[in-house]
Amino acid sequence: MIGSLRGRVLERVSDSTALIEVSGVGYVVTVTPRTLAELEPTTEAFLHVHHHVREDAQLLFGFLDRDERRTFAVLIETNGIGPALAMAILATHPPRTLVDIVLAGDVAGLTSVPGVGKKTAERLLLELKDRLNLPTIDEPRSVSEHGGGMSDVRDALVGLGYDDNEIRNVLRELTMSDSATMLREALSLLGVRRA
Repeated sequence: MIGSLRGRVLERVSDSTALIEVSGVGYVVTVTPRTLAELEPTTEAFLHVHHHVREDAQLLFGFLDRDERRTFAVLIETNGIGPALAMAILATHPPRTLVDIVLAGDVAGLTSVPGVGKKTAERLLLELKDRLNLPTIDEPRSVSEHGGGMSDVRDALVGLGYDDNEIRNVLRELTMSDSATMLREALSLLGVRRA
């Protein structure tokens, strides 16, 4: 089983895959948009890898840090979550944000993931509370520490009239901080886009 890759980024094959050459062999790795943005062609890269074996294919999913890989493994072990949906969840919410969502029971946070409806989100929140081993996420932040974090920012942006797509896209780019700082950053990003 492949657990990591270190090599040269040959190209970004699509908006979700990169080709990484290791000792003359090119590996196509599925990644989140955040990870893909870090994989500049011709540069050296290191990825933690989940090697997913099916009857008809062997797929590699790459992550910049162990938390993401661990969270991905937990997600795909959860009933009803396959690799594609797990990647969609991680593309929308980094591990620490997902911890906040699970701790807060934030249904809206999960329904902001493409392909996750309200009933699925409610079920996933219940299952992830048991499966997402919260203490394994390095330096987890409690919801109270940052006043609800992403959930507060999302609610504020909805109240200001931004649509779901705008909100989903800007939340992916935020630097984790307190709610007020993240809201200012979100409004600044949204202001630039609408200018």
